[in-house]
Amino acid sequence: MPTNGGIIGPENVATTAISQAAKITTVTASGTFTTQPATANVNIVVVAGGGGAGGDQGAGGGGGGGFRVLTTQPVTGNTGYPVTVGGGGAAGGTGTPEDGTTGSNSVFGNPANPITSGGGGGGGLGDSQGGGAGVAGGSGGGGGGRGGDLGGAGNTPSVDPPQGNRGGISKIETTPTNDRGGGGGGAAQSGGTAHNDPGAAGAGGAGAPSPISGTTYAGGGGGGSESSGGTAGGAGGSGGGGAGGNGAAGAAGTTNTGGGGGAPGSAPAAGGAGGSGVVEVLEHAVTYKKASGIWTMNDVYDYVADGKWPT
Repeated sequence: MPTNGGIIGPENVATTAISQAAKITTVTASGTFTTQPATANVNIVVVAGGGGAGGDQGAGGGGGGGFRVLTTQPVTGNTGYPVTVGGGGAAGGTGTPEDGTTGSNSVFGNPANPITSGGGGGGGLGDSQGGGAGVAGGSGGGGGGRGGDLGGAGNTPSVDPPQGNRGGISKIETTPTNDRGGGGGGAAQSGGTAHNDPGAAGAGGAGAPSPISGTTYAGGGGGGSESSGGTAGGAGGSGGGGAGGNGAAGAAGTTNTGGGGGAPGSAPAAGGAGGSGVVEVLEHAVTYKKASGIWTMNDVYDYVADGKWPT
């Protein structure tokens, strides 16, 4: 009498086969990202555009773009998803100094769960207009001038997962009255505070490494330092933050890092624009189990119970 539920034939062994290798895609311009056929979920890093530095001498550095990491986000295989890569914000003007412009948002457009990172805040304007507080953003811009102006807030408290940190404070007004801006906040660290004579402007806050590629993104821009009595402009934060100038122009944030722009150290020298953002997507390797031939009912039951039967 048959012992396999009434089906007579050879017993088979379950085998596995790789259907799809892991794949990392780095999106550097707005467009459509298409999943591989077997992809069911992805890990995502979304970095917004960095903020531009403030205008005029001793301005604040731009904040790094918002930096978000999400894992195991459900998607459908062989499907296109719109991706927006945010541009960097412009630096404040030199003719009529003003705050730097906030960077643009980056978005992974999954209809079931859109993922948005906020643009980095602009740096506060420098001293000829009285100085100004940094602008809030993904990470906040640094305060400008010499009045102890606060950096802009990062949106860490209001967003899950968090995106960035606050910008640094400009030099507190003392004698001599040289201007020195605070550094823009970065994804992993707040912007640095500007120092009195002799001292440097505030450094940009450090960016954060991507768990997908290991690349560091979203560093803050350095504050600007008026050359008289100042030792240096603020260093740019790791992850693309531009360096601040010492009696000179500031450097732009690096393209496709979300780095904030470095601030100018004298008028009418220009500040740096923020760097554009980036989106990284990790599609996991997918394996499937394959079964063919004739199976005993007991073996099928055991494989199903153990979660090993093909679906």
